[in-house]
Amino acid sequence: MFRAYGMATAWARPDPDFLLIGAKRGGSTSLYYALLDHPNIIPLFPSADLLPKANHTKGVHFFDSNYRRGMRWYRSYLPSRAARSRAARRAGGPVIAGDGSPYYLYHPLAARRAARDVPEARILLALRDPVERTFSHYRERVRAGVEKLSFEEALAAEAERTAGEEQRLISDPTYYSYAHEQQSYVAQSEYDRALRRWFDHFPADRFHVVSSEEFYRDQQRVCDEVAAFLGLPHAPLPEAGKVWNPAPKSELPASVRRRLIEHFAPHNAALEKMLGRSFPDWAAP
Repeated sequence: MFRAYGMATAWARPDPDFLLIGAKRGGSTSLYYALLDHPNIIPLFPSADLLPKANHTKGVHFFDSNYRRGMRWYRSYLPSRAARSRAARRAGGPVIAGDGSPYYLYHPLAARRAARDVPEARILLALRDPVERTFSHYRERVRAGVEKLSFEEALAAEAERTAGEEQRLISDPTYYSYAHEQQSYVAQSEYDRALRRWFDHFPADRFHVVSSEEFYRDQQRVCDEVAAFLGLPHAPLPEAGKVWNPAPKSELPASVRRRLIEHFAPHNAALEKMLGRSFPDWAAP
């Protein structure tokens, strides 16, 4: 019912003001819900207040897995101009809304699609130490009951599991690849390669990159910086400090850690050069 209504009124639903594009297991869920505490940032439609669920919808995976559904379907999730006006009166100023779908960063067509359909959107990223992100991604799949290999076995199998999948996604826009989204443990942590596609389609000043480690140390400060980037005033965030979707703790073998640190070193260097900033909390060789 809500989706039918949203699609029928899609013409009255403005494009998202921002996209939180990743990274998966990088803290994007915690960042998104912390930002929703800001009075000038409103949730997607329908809000959790209208549904029998605990939390607002974070993202709809339109520019990666649901693009075939079309812009009318996508806009059905966005708050209407009337809803924005009501929220703006409550907030005492303009409000914005955004879509947080962490597979956007890595999907080979997402940047091109977003640039074509929502060219004015600002782009947010939460990037985590790639070694920790890789291991967390694996543990999340184990927790879901769908990864049966050990971590070292999964790393060894990654190339074979994902072989040709990116090209299939490019060749067939309706194709979905579980392996590309969920078994690309190492590849999704090579941030420079994924982000370069986005830089090819959006100007550099449209991006704001959050270090996940800095975010979890001081969520209020980092959210204030994000708000300023989005053109919003400072606001106290009562939920700042909450961690969403934590994976079970597990110890990464030292030998595997060293191998991953060495693998990611050139990618991290390329990323830092691309962004003009460093990530001092990330492990270095």
